[in-house]
Amino acid sequence: MKLVNSLIVALLLLLPVAGVAQTRGRRTTTQRRRAPAASSTATRRASEELSAGRTRVAQQIKDLTRFIYLYGRITKDLEASEAQARGSGAASQAAALSNQTRAKLRSSLQNVREGLDQLEIYFRTTPALQRYYIRLAGVAAGAAGAEDRVAANQLDQAGRLLVDVAGRLTDVLAQMSDDR
Repeated sequence: MKLVNSLIVALLLLLPVAGVAQTRGRRTTTQRRRAPAASSTATRRASEELSAGRTRVAQQIKDLTRFIYLYGRITKDLEASEAQARGSGAASQAAALSNQTRAKLRSSLQNVREGLDQLEIYFRTTPALQRYYIRLAGVAAGAAGAEDRVAANQLDQAGRLLVDVAGRLTDVLAQMSDDR
């Protein structure tokens, strides 16, 4: 009987300790579950920002390549009409037309540059995209250089600058896709 009483007392003494240990275990388990949830939210937000950044870069590439295509056609026609005007003697009328065309090209290039400026600002101010900003920085300056070249009647060099800008944008998009 003494042995049974001793066992009961020992079990009673061990029972509260086991209950406390289990309660503490549950608390830490609950805390551990909450921490990954917060991390998961941050990871999801960063993933969404990265996806939005990729979409913006892809849209700029589309817009820029469409512009380069049209730019090439316009500059080819512009150069041909200027050469024809020099040969026929109607230089004043052709000069006015080519000046208007150059002004429209500069205006369109200004719009392209503004879009690239906005893209750079977006990357610089979005935490998940800041690491890509280094590769992206300067694309708007490339478009501004193309504007200056058009103003100086260096149409071929302006087009080459725009192709370089498209290449840089493509490199940024490739790097972003590799970092998934």
